[in-house]
Amino acid sequence: MQAERTPVITGIGLVSALGDGAAAHWAALNAEGPFRPVVEADRFAPYPIHPMAPLDLDRQIPKRDQRQMEPWQRIGVYAAGLALEQAGVKGEAALLDRTHLIVAAGGGERDTALDETLFAALASAPEPDGLVGEQLMAGLRPTLFLAQLTNLLAGSISIVHGVVGSSRTFMGEEAAGADALRIACARIAACDGDLFLVGGSQNVERPEMLLAYEMGGMLLKGPYAPVWARQEAGGGIVLGSVGCFLVIEALAHAMARGARPIAALPAIAADRSLRTRGAATANAARQLETMRPLLDLPHVAVISAASGGSAATAEERAFLEALDLPFRAAATALGSSGEPGFPAAVALAALAVQSGTLFAPLEAAERPMRAPLRQALVTGWGHWRGEAMALVTAAA
Repeated sequence: MQAERTPVITGIGLVSALGDGAAAHWAALNAEGPFRPVVEADRFAPYPIHPMAPLDLDRQIPKRDQRQMEPWQRIGVYAAGLALEQAGVKGEAALLDRTHLIVAAGGGERDTALDETLFAALASAPEPDGLVGEQLMAGLRPTLFLAQLTNLLAGSISIVHGVVGSSRTFMGEEAAGADALRIACARIAACDGDLFLVGGSQNVERPEMLLAYEMGGMLLKGPYAPVWARQEAGGGIVLGSVGCFLVIEALAHAMARGARPIAALPAIAADRSLRTRGAATANAARQLETMRPLLDLPHVAVISAASGGSAATAEERAFLEALDLPFRAAATALGSSGEPGFPAAVALAALAVQSGTLFAPLEAAERPMRAPLRQALVTGWGHWRGEAMALVTAAA
């Protein structure tokens, strides 16, 4: 890759339980004393969650537009505005006209009242299959197809913030967020665009979201525990509401317009395996080999987007321990959020390499870093499929 085409991050929009904006997250991660995650244990007991911090939505979204959005869209549009603002792109029509948008998000929020009615009726229905079809045909809005709702977030960002370059949307949980970033970086390297807004959002504070994971037996039940410690009790996912968008652009483009890079993304890879024994590790090992020549040891740490789900997270931890590098689990701080999870881990890595220091361990399994931080490997193994790795380095 030509140096002037190196993808750099010039704007970070990050909101989660830890706070509103990148500065709030960095302050929370570096507060004195043991790390204390923001966890809500009662609302969806026995399942703890990481709830979204209060947001002053009026800062980024006009009230008339807020009324047209569900919470997951507000979270995403707000985070996108923060990223554009930090990058110096917000309100700049000449830049927004050629800002390409790549969104990774889920299928939107379901009609909970309809779902509850359907579940109640199924218990006594003589023909359950027929009842499901009848209720969904009669109850769902005919203009709304759930698999297209990701496009609504992209459309809302375009309308509110004036981002009018090309637009792509991805669904597919953690892997979708990783691929959104990978494709943006590949297009920059191939001279197929100079300026991108990439990210996603998730609102987990809704019953059907927890139901979907719990039907697979994936959620942590009972008292909260951080990501690595959960494995001792069989593992489990703690969901978190997160919005994360990154402004990523070619280094030469950023320098030409006077933008100050936060960090660089010289390498990123994404793949998926069938998750047979060792398959995810083999994928990650291949990804690491392509990046190994770029590593500046011992000034490297790992930010993991591990979900906390037992099998995948246990294997990922074994892989990380074999690297003999300090590592941190982003989901201990943010929760597991699906599509925005990998971009959010990249955002934390960018903040860390910008400061030159890795934040303190989030739990006992993580060790301090003694050397100055210049690079971070971001790993992201989806709870079901998808293995991704990115190298985030200090900006030149």
